[in-house]
Amino acid sequence: MDKFVINGGKPLVGEIEISGAKNEALPLTVASILTDDMSVISNISDLADLRSMISLLEVLGVRSEIKDNVLRIDPSGCDGYEAPYDLVRKMRASVYVLGGLLGRLGRAKVSFPGGCVIGTRPIDLHLMGLEKLGANIKIEHGYIIAEADKLVGTEIFLSGPHGPSVGATVNVMLAAVKAEGVTTIKEASCEPQITELADFLNSMGAKIDGAGTPLLTIHGVKELHGAKHTVIPDRIEAATYMIAGIITRGNLLIKNCVVQHLEPVIQKLKEIGAEFTFDDGCVRVKATDPLKPANIRTAPFPGFPTDAQPQIMSLLATVPGISVISEGIYPDRFIHVSELNRMGADIKVDGAVAVVKGVSNLSGAPVMASELRGGAGLVLAGLSADNQTVVSRVYHIDRGYESMEKKLASVGADIKRVSE
Repeated sequence: MDKFVINGGKPLVGEIEISGAKNEALPLTVASILTDDMSVISNISDLADLRSMISLLEVLGVRSEIKDNVLRIDPSGCDGYEAPYDLVRKMRASVYVLGGLLGRLGRAKVSFPGGCVIGTRPIDLHLMGLEKLGANIKIEHGYIIAEADKLVGTEIFLSGPHGPSVGATVNVMLAAVKAEGVTTIKEASCEPQITELADFLNSMGAKIDGAGTPLLTIHGVKELHGAKHTVIPDRIEAATYMIAGIITRGNLLIKNCVVQHLEPVIQKLKEIGAEFTFDDGCVRVKATDPLKPANIRTAPFPGFPTDAQPQIMSLLATVPGISVISEGIYPDRFIHVSELNRMGADIKVDGAVAVVKGVSNLSGAPVMASELRGGAGLVLAGLSADNQTVVSRVYHIDRGYESMEKKLASVGADIKRVSE
């Protein structure tokens, strides 16, 4: 099991190039099974989650090859319908094969998904949406079993207690593109990966309107064909490295960004005191003391992303004054707080709210990543801390960041991966 050893206190200076978005690549990969033709997806990152998804599809009969960040998928042999626990438990996005297999075969047997432990994340909206399309669903021995002689378009409302569901929107889209008639999704997710999924499906022959808005209209088609698509830059990776530059009071050029996807993060970082300049898909961010506290509430896109909450918490832990972070998506997403407090942070959690009292400096300590983004937040804390920080269980971080330690080392961080 690998760990990161970090000797903090060094301002980060230089350039970091952002890789392709994990949260887009995963649903695109599943969408490719809706035809027998080959599809080609470019700008693929080498991530544990993507490797897990490819392994899962291979069990179902899909053949694939990755070379030079290009994924070629041949789904012509996809006739398996059971997604086993040993593979699905590794990440939550595995549940996308439920909609994909229903759309392709009319049946699916999928283990309940795993992934990060950040509180209860039910999939009731996924199942409700698929049932509305005509699937018969039952739960047996930890598996979701779905069958449909025919999927028929209908009106589906997909908002839950914390807003629209990205995963449910993906699953319903995958099942609905080949359903009879018209499917209308109200309160659909507006996240960038939904827009990109719609673009990919449309390039395969689907008829989807309204992507990027809360109202999606899907006109079912009988057949799809293969397509080519380039994955957009990962906005969460970009946000993470922006915050890395600020927490170390450095000066970083973040290359290959979609600035519009980062606006809620950039707005808050400006409020805290960071300086930004923009040039043709590149963002330069720099920061010097004094920085200011801020109040943040995570929300569905275009709000502040929950996936950047642990990282900005680490930053605010080093900013004098009182900051308040309200978690509007996953109320229990504060597992990393106890580890930050081990490093000298002063953070108190009350339900879905964390009160952060900034300290003059963090102190290096052995800490443990319990989930992907919380692990990234601990790495950022270690970059700014005095002395040495050891972050264990970095396999969580590898799920969503391509060669994080190499990218950080290239801009002056003293960080090494060590195998235990």
